[in-house]
Amino acid sequence: MQRILLIGSQGQVGSELRQSLASLGELTTLNRQNLDLSDAGAVSQAIAQIHPDVIVNAAAYTAVDKAETEKELAFAINAIAPKIMAESAAKLDAKLLHISTDYVFDGKKNTPYLEDDSTNPLGYYGQSKLAGEAHIQQNCDRHIILRTAWVYGVHGKGNFVKTMLRLGKEREMISVVYDQVGSPTWAKDIAGAIAELLQSDTVGTYHFTNCGLASWFDFAVAIFEEARKIGFPLKVEQVLPIPTSAYPTPAQRPAYSVLANQKITDLVKRVSPYWRHSLRDMLQQVIQK
Repeated sequence: MQRILLIGSQGQVGSELRQSLASLGELTTLNRQNLDLSDAGAVSQAIAQIHPDVIVNAAAYTAVDKAETEKELAFAINAIAPKIMAESAAKLDAKLLHISTDYVFDGKKNTPYLEDDSTNPLGYYGQSKLAGEAHIQQNCDRHIILRTAWVYGVHGKGNFVKTMLRLGKEREMISVVYDQVGSPTWAKDIAGAIAELLQSDTVGTYHFTNCGLASWFDFAVAIFEEARKIGFPLKVEQVLPIPTSAYPTPAQRPAYSVLANQKITDLVKRVSPYWRHSLRDMLQQVIQK
Protein backbone atom coordinates (compact mmCIF):
# COMPACT_ATOMS: atom_id res chain seq x y z
CA MET A 1 0.00 0.00 0.00
CA GLN A 2 1.40 3.40 -0.97
CA ARG A 3 2.20 5.94 1.73
CA ILE A 4 0.57 9.34 1.16
CA LEU A 5 1.63 12.50 3.00
CA LEU A 6 -0.92 15.31 3.07
CA ILE A 7 0.50 18.72 4.06
CA GLY A 8 -2.04 21.37 5.03
CA SER A 9 -4.67 18.94 6.26
CA GLN A 10 -6.82 21.47 8.13
CA GLY A 11 -7.42 24.02 5.38
CA GLN A 12 -10.43 24.22 3.07
CA VAL A 13 -9.10 21.73 0.53
CA GLY A 14 -6.94 19.77 2.98
CA SER A 15 -9.94 18.94 5.17
CA GLU A 16 -11.72 17.45 2.14
CA LEU A 17 -8.56 15.64 1.03
CA ARG A 18 -8.42 13.73 4.31
CA GLN A 19 -11.51 11.88 3.03
CA SER A 20 -10.75 11.64 -0.69
CA LEU A 21 -7.20 10.34 -0.16
CA ALA A 22 -7.96 7.88 2.65
CA SER A 23 -8.93 5.10 0.25
CA LEU A 24 -5.83 5.53 -1.93
CA GLY A 25 -3.24 4.44 0.61
CA GLU A 26 -1.83 4.83 4.09
CA LEU A 27 -2.46 8.52 4.84
CA THR A 28 -0.31 10.69 7.12
CA THR A 29 -1.38 14.29 7.68
CA LEU A 30 0.55 17.38 8.75
CA ASN A 31 -0.83 20.83 9.52
CA ARG A 32 0.36 24.17 10.87
CA GLN A 33 0.22 22.83 14.44
CA ASN A 34 2.88 20.19 13.79
CA LEU A 35 4.80 21.57 10.78
CA ASP A 36 6.08 25.12 10.33
CA LEU A 37 6.30 25.56 6.57
CA SER A 38 8.47 28.65 6.97
CA ASP A 39 11.16 26.37 8.45
CA ALA A 40 12.80 24.67 5.45
CA GLY A 41 14.75 22.27 7.66
CA ALA A 42 11.57 21.12 9.41
CA VAL A 43 9.89 20.44 6.07
CA SER A 44 12.83 18.38 4.83
CA GLN A 45 13.09 16.43 8.09
CA ALA A 46 9.36 15.63 8.24
CA ILE A 47 9.32 14.22 4.71
CA ALA A 48 12.47 12.18 5.33
CA GLN A 49 10.95 10.65 8.48
CA ILE A 50 7.62 9.75 6.87
CA HIS A 51 9.22 8.53 3.61
CA PRO A 52 6.06 8.89 1.50
CA ASP A 53 5.37 7.58 -1.99
CA VAL A 54 3.09 10.56 -2.68
CA ILE A 55 3.20 14.10 -1.26
CA VAL A 56 0.12 16.32 -1.59
CA ASN A 57 0.72 19.96 -0.70
CA ALA A 58 -2.57 21.66 0.12
CA ALA A 59 -0.91 24.31 2.29
CA ALA A 60 -0.20 27.89 1.27
CA TYR A 61 0.12 31.45 2.47
CA THR A 62 -3.17 32.77 1.06
CA ALA A 63 -3.55 36.24 2.64
CA VAL A 64 -3.41 38.04 -0.72
CA ASP A 65 -3.30 41.59 0.67
CA LYS A 66 -1.02 40.81 3.62
CA ALA A 67 1.47 39.22 1.22
CA GLU A 68 2.29 42.71 -0.08
CA THR A 69 3.94 43.48 3.28
CA GLU A 70 4.72 39.97 4.59
CA LYS A 71 6.77 39.09 1.52
CA GLU A 72 9.39 37.02 3.30
CA LEU A 73 6.83 34.80 5.01
CA ALA A 74 4.75 34.41 1.84
CA PHE A 75 7.84 33.43 -0.15
CA ALA A 76 9.00 30.97 2.51
CA ILE A 77 5.66 29.12 2.51
CA ASN A 78 4.67 29.47 -1.16
CA ALA A 79 8.06 29.11 -2.87
CA ILE A 80 10.79 27.72 -0.59
CA ALA A 81 8.66 25.03 1.10
CA PRO A 82 7.47 23.62 -2.28
CA LYS A 83 11.13 23.63 -3.42
CA ILE A 84 12.08 21.51 -0.40
CA MET A 85 9.10 19.21 -1.05
CA ALA A 86 10.17 18.81 -4.69
CA GLU A 87 13.78 18.05 -3.79
CA SER A 88 12.65 15.58 -1.12
CA ALA A 89 10.19 13.90 -3.50
CA ALA A 90 12.91 13.51 -6.13
CA LYS A 91 15.23 11.84 -3.60
CA LEU A 92 12.49 9.37 -2.65
CA ASP A 93 11.22 8.92 -6.23
CA ALA A 94 7.86 10.07 -4.87
CA LYS A 95 5.13 11.92 -6.74
CA LEU A 96 4.37 15.50 -5.65
CA LEU A 97 0.99 17.13 -6.21
CA HIS A 98 0.93 20.85 -5.48
CA ILE A 99 -2.05 23.21 -5.50
CA SER A 100 -1.52 26.56 -7.20
CA THR A 101 -3.68 29.50 -8.22
CA ASP A 102 -5.29 31.62 -10.93
CA TYR A 103 -3.31 34.56 -9.49
CA VAL A 104 -0.27 33.52 -11.55
CA PHE A 105 -2.11 35.21 -14.47
CA ASP A 106 -2.76 38.93 -14.93
CA GLY A 107 -6.43 38.61 -15.92
CA LYS A 108 -6.06 40.53 -19.17
CA LYS A 109 -7.46 37.73 -21.36
CA ASN A 110 -11.16 37.38 -22.07
CA THR A 111 -11.12 33.66 -22.81
CA PRO A 112 -10.30 30.88 -20.31
CA TYR A 113 -6.62 30.54 -19.41
CA LEU A 114 -4.86 27.44 -20.72
CA GLU A 115 -2.15 25.64 -18.77
CA ASP A 116 0.61 26.91 -21.08
CA ASP A 117 -0.55 30.53 -21.33
CA SER A 118 1.98 33.17 -20.30
CA THR A 119 2.02 33.95 -16.59
CA ASN A 120 2.24 37.48 -15.23
CA PRO A 121 1.12 37.78 -11.59
CA LEU A 122 -0.09 41.21 -10.49
CA GLY A 123 0.72 40.90 -6.77
CA TYR A 124 3.24 39.28 -4.48
CA TYR A 125 0.95 36.38 -3.54
CA GLY A 126 0.79 35.36 -7.20
CA GLN A 127 4.53 35.95 -7.62
CA SER A 128 5.34 33.69 -4.67
CA LYS A 129 3.01 30.96 -5.95
CA LEU A 130 4.56 31.16 -9.43
CA ALA A 131 8.02 30.84 -7.88
CA GLY A 132 6.81 27.71 -6.10
CA GLU A 133 5.61 26.26 -9.41
CA ALA A 134 9.00 26.95 -11.01
CA HIS A 135 10.90 25.28 -8.15
CA ILE A 136 8.73 22.18 -8.45
CA GLN A 137 9.17 21.98 -12.23
CA GLN A 138 12.95 22.33 -11.86
CA ASN A 139 13.43 19.86 -9.02
CA CYS A 140 10.91 17.03 -9.38
CA ASP A 141 10.04 15.23 -12.62
CA ARG A 142 7.14 13.35 -11.02
CA HIS A 143 5.02 16.39 -10.23
CA ILE A 144 1.47 17.58 -10.78
CA ILE A 145 0.69 21.28 -10.39
CA LEU A 146 -3.05 21.86 -10.06
CA ARG A 147 -4.16 25.46 -10.48
CA THR A 148 -7.58 26.36 -9.13
CA ALA A 149 -9.50 29.54 -8.30
CA TRP A 150 -12.14 31.20 -6.12
CA VAL A 151 -12.06 28.37 -3.59
CA TYR A 152 -14.66 28.07 -0.84
CA GLY A 153 -15.55 25.25 1.52
CA VAL A 154 -17.29 24.06 4.65
CA HIS A 155 -14.01 23.67 6.55
CA GLY A 156 -11.00 25.87 7.17
CA LYS A 157 -10.87 29.56 7.88
CA GLY A 158 -13.11 32.20 6.33
CA ASN A 159 -13.96 32.27 2.63
CA PHE A 160 -16.28 34.32 0.44
CA VAL A 161 -19.35 32.14 1.06
CA LYS A 162 -18.88 32.17 4.83
CA THR A 163 -18.22 35.92 4.77
CA MET A 164 -21.37 36.62 2.76
CA LEU A 165 -23.49 34.44 5.07
CA ARG A 166 -22.12 36.31 8.09
CA LEU A 167 -22.68 39.75 6.55
CA GLY A 168 -26.07 38.67 5.24
CA LYS A 169 -27.23 38.01 8.81
CA GLU A 170 -25.93 41.40 10.01
CA ARG A 171 -26.71 43.89 7.22
CA GLU A 172 -29.64 44.85 5.01
CA MET A 173 -27.40 46.08 2.17
CA ILE A 174 -24.07 44.70 0.94
CA SER A 175 -21.82 46.06 -1.82
CA VAL A 176 -19.87 43.57 -3.97
CA VAL A 177 -17.58 44.12 -6.97
CA TYR A 178 -19.04 43.23 -10.35
CA ASP A 179 -16.01 43.61 -12.63
CA GLN A 180 -13.91 40.64 -11.48
CA VAL A 181 -14.95 37.36 -13.12
CA GLY A 182 -14.00 33.79 -12.26
CA SER A 183 -15.31 30.31 -11.48
CA PRO A 184 -16.42 29.72 -7.86
CA THR A 185 -15.02 26.32 -6.90
CA TRP A 186 -15.97 24.02 -4.01
CA ALA A 187 -13.06 22.54 -2.08
CA LYS A 188 -14.75 19.12 -2.06
CA ASP A 189 -14.75 19.04 -5.88
CA ILE A 190 -11.05 19.98 -5.92
CA ALA A 191 -10.28 17.13 -3.52
CA GLY A 192 -12.14 14.70 -5.77
CA ALA A 193 -10.20 15.90 -8.82
CA ILE A 194 -6.90 15.46 -6.96
CA ALA A 195 -7.79 11.88 -6.03
CA GLU A 196 -8.53 11.16 -9.70
CA LEU A 197 -5.26 12.74 -10.84
CA LEU A 198 -3.27 10.65 -8.37
CA GLN A 199 -4.84 7.47 -9.68
CA SER A 200 -3.55 8.26 -13.18
CA ASP A 201 0.04 8.14 -14.40
CA THR A 202 -0.04 11.77 -15.47
CA VAL A 203 2.41 14.53 -14.62
CA GLY A 204 2.50 18.22 -15.49
CA THR A 205 0.26 21.24 -14.97
CA TYR A 206 -3.55 21.08 -14.90
CA HIS A 207 -6.37 23.54 -14.29
CA PHE A 208 -9.45 22.61 -12.29
CA THR A 209 -12.43 24.73 -11.30
CA ASN A 210 -16.15 24.23 -11.22
CA CYS A 211 -17.81 24.89 -14.59
CA GLY A 212 -19.30 28.23 -15.52
CA LEU A 213 -18.32 31.73 -14.53
CA ALA A 214 -19.60 34.56 -12.38
CA SER A 215 -18.57 37.92 -10.99
CA TRP A 216 -18.20 38.31 -7.23
CA PHE A 217 -21.53 40.18 -7.38
CA ASP A 218 -23.20 37.26 -9.20
CA PHE A 219 -21.70 34.85 -6.69
CA ALA A 220 -22.99 36.86 -3.71
CA VAL A 221 -26.51 37.07 -5.15
CA ALA A 222 -26.49 33.31 -5.77
CA ILE A 223 -25.30 32.61 -2.22
CA PHE A 224 -28.20 34.58 -0.74
CA GLU A 225 -30.77 33.07 -3.12
CA GLU A 226 -29.67 29.50 -2.43
CA ALA A 227 -29.27 30.08 1.33
CA ARG A 228 -32.79 31.51 1.60
CA LYS A 229 -34.24 28.44 -0.15
CA ILE A 230 -32.97 26.18 2.63
CA GLY A 231 -33.99 28.48 5.48
CA PHE A 232 -30.71 30.18 6.32
CA PRO A 233 -31.48 33.25 8.51
CA LEU A 234 -30.68 36.37 6.46
CA LYS A 235 -31.30 40.06 6.99
CA VAL A 236 -29.87 41.27 3.65
CA GLU A 237 -32.38 42.81 1.24
CA GLN A 238 -30.16 44.38 -1.41
CA VAL A 239 -26.80 43.55 -3.02
CA LEU A 240 -25.23 46.54 -4.76
CA PRO A 241 -22.81 46.01 -7.68
CA ILE A 242 -19.74 48.24 -7.40
CA PRO A 243 -16.58 48.55 -9.54
CA THR A 244 -13.22 47.35 -8.23
CA SER A 245 -12.13 51.02 -8.12
CA ALA A 246 -14.70 51.62 -5.38
CA TYR A 247 -13.17 48.89 -3.20
CA PRO A 248 -9.40 49.46 -3.23
CA THR A 249 -7.17 46.73 -1.77
CA PRO A 250 -3.38 46.58 -1.21
CA ALA A 251 -3.03 43.82 -3.84
CA GLN A 252 -4.37 44.10 -7.36
CA ARG A 253 -6.64 41.23 -8.43
CA PRO A 254 -6.93 39.79 -11.95
CA ALA A 255 -10.14 41.03 -13.59
CA TYR A 256 -10.61 37.73 -15.45
CA SER A 257 -9.69 34.51 -13.61
CA VAL A 258 -11.46 31.82 -15.62
CA LEU A 259 -9.32 28.70 -16.09
CA ALA A 260 -9.82 26.22 -18.94
CA ASN A 261 -10.74 22.74 -17.66
CA GLN A 262 -10.46 20.81 -20.93
CA LYS A 263 -7.11 19.13 -20.21
CA ILE A 264 -8.27 17.53 -16.96
CA THR A 265 -11.69 16.77 -18.43
CA ASP A 266 -10.02 14.80 -21.24
CA LEU A 267 -7.91 12.90 -18.71
CA VAL A 268 -10.59 11.89 -16.18
CA LYS A 269 -13.41 11.65 -18.77
CA ARG A 270 -15.77 13.63 -16.54
CA VAL A 271 -16.96 17.23 -16.64
CA SER A 272 -16.58 19.29 -13.46
CA PRO A 273 -19.86 20.17 -11.69
CA TYR A 274 -21.50 23.52 -12.47
CA TRP A 275 -20.54 26.08 -9.83
CA ARG A 276 -24.06 26.85 -8.64
CA HIS A 277 -24.89 23.16 -8.17
CA SER A 278 -21.82 22.75 -5.96
CA LEU A 279 -22.73 25.90 -4.04
CA ARG A 280 -26.12 24.35 -3.21
CA ASP A 281 -24.47 21.17 -1.95
CA MET A 282 -22.01 23.12 0.15
CA LEU A 283 -24.75 25.25 1.75
CA GLN A 284 -26.69 22.10 2.65
CA GLN A 285 -23.62 20.88 4.54
CA VAL A 286 -23.18 24.24 6.29
CA ILE A 287 -26.78 24.38 7.52
CA GLN A 288 -26.52 20.78 8.81
CA LYS A 289 -23.40 21.50 10.88
